[in-house]
Amino acid sequence: MLSSSSPSLDLPLKPIPGDYGLPFFGAVKDRLDYFYNQGEDEFFHSRIAKHNSTVFKTNMPPGPFMASNPRVIAVLDAVSFPILFDTSKVEKRNVFDGTFFPSVKFTGGYRVLSYLDPSEPNHTALKSYCFSVLAKTHDNFIPLFRTCLSELFIDVEDEMANKGSAYLNTFINQMSFNFFLNLFCDKKPVDSTIGPKQVDKWLFLQLAPLMTLGLPKFLNFLEDFVLHTFPLPSFLVKSDYNKLYEAFYSFSGSVLDEAERFGISKEEACHNLVFLAGFNGYGGLKTLFPALIKWVGLAGEELHRQLADEIRTVVKAEGGVTLSALDQMVLTKSVVYEALRIEPPVPYQYGNAKVDMVVHSHDAAFEIKKGDMIFGYQPFATKDPRVFDSPEEFVGQRFVGDQGEKLLKYVYWSNGRETDDPTVENKQCPGKNLVVLLSRVLLVEFFLRYDTFTVEAGKLPLGSSVTFKSLTKAAST
Repeated sequence: MLSSSSPSLDLPLKPIPGDYGLPFFGAVKDRLDYFYNQGEDEFFHSRIAKHNSTVFKTNMPPGPFMASNPRVIAVLDAVSFPILFDTSKVEKRNVFDGTFFPSVKFTGGYRVLSYLDPSEPNHTALKSYCFSVLAKTHDNFIPLFRTCLSELFIDVEDEMANKGSAYLNTFINQMSFNFFLNLFCDKKPVDSTIGPKQVDKWLFLQLAPLMTLGLPKFLNFLEDFVLHTFPLPSFLVKSDYNKLYEAFYSFSGSVLDEAERFGISKEEACHNLVFLAGFNGYGGLKTLFPALIKWVGLAGEELHRQLADEIRTVVKAEGGVTLSALDQMVLTKSVVYEALRIEPPVPYQYGNAKVDMVVHSHDAAFEIKKGDMIFGYQPFATKDPRVFDSPEEFVGQRFVGDQGEKLLKYVYWSNGRETDDPTVENKQCPGKNLVVLLSRVLLVEFFLRYDTFTVEAGKLPLGSSVTFKSLTKAAST
């Protein structure tokens, strides 16, 4: 029996184009194309052009020997992509990182929330716990984040004064780490050896199969063998992870006590809290915030002036940076959504088909069989030229007004539509609304302090690098 990914559409049912190549060798070839011969975007562009379809068969890294089955059906447009959000039709068990599953030794022996499917009993308990933690700390979001941002701006200005430029990513990492540590801990841990470097090392060992370091070409074979062939061992980061775990366990008493209400042991709750703070929270912001500043910086002085005018006018009228004030900043909200659209912090989504189904693209329908793995490359879905005008261009005003708001349902960064909210029944990020809030506060605090700025942008293994080349202090507030 077939189910459909969208309402009845008069589209031709076509076979899914593409192939997987020879066993083993086809997956290795696709991996080399993806990382080295073509790169991510060209890998997908070339196959869309070859098959004249945004739905096709391919292999996704890492492949042998790390993933037992690298074969996927790619869905790369705004119509087909949302099938990955429908947990009645796709299973999300152990696919958070894709076709491979990192050892549970990275998370204290537990399969944490991100790897659970909503059909698993523990998913409801753990996601409810996450919602409870966020609700408990809600009043601290804005004041704590503003304090962390104030420290960041002081450090950036000192760096600018000393060197004439400032590499933002380092300061973003420290600020994001401080925010989540202080948000979830009753008091700040005294261990000065705990910091973003420990989290970065832990993240790298888990995500290495999905990245390339941009080394010289003659080192590609060596890098591919080291990063993409066998899992990197968890013992390399065991000491660092244990320090993080002990810090949260010792200093997050009031947050961990909440776990009992949901039938979760304090130990399991703490491992999930470390993952929420370190992987979902810190890992997400270290990718998103540089991207947000990059795109706003590259947009130029006119957008800066418009943002500064809106932000300062509303803050003055409201008497401060409040939720009410943030909600009135229509351009600021639009700019955040546009950054999430054009460079989503999580570029991939995966799911295994639970049932035989028909998935639609703009032009055709395709039958997907139960057990097939479906893969979506989010930047292609959120830059679908048949949905967005000038999709490769950063348009700060894109989501302003009635027509702009109608486009929000095509912003997919959070493993769901921007118009949807996370629940225990879906896999949408539990901190979705927090991420949007913090992004708005970042822009507000920035343009309360500065009139305009220029940046130099680059690419990192995961995300963008941003260096401030100039910062013009606010002439008036």
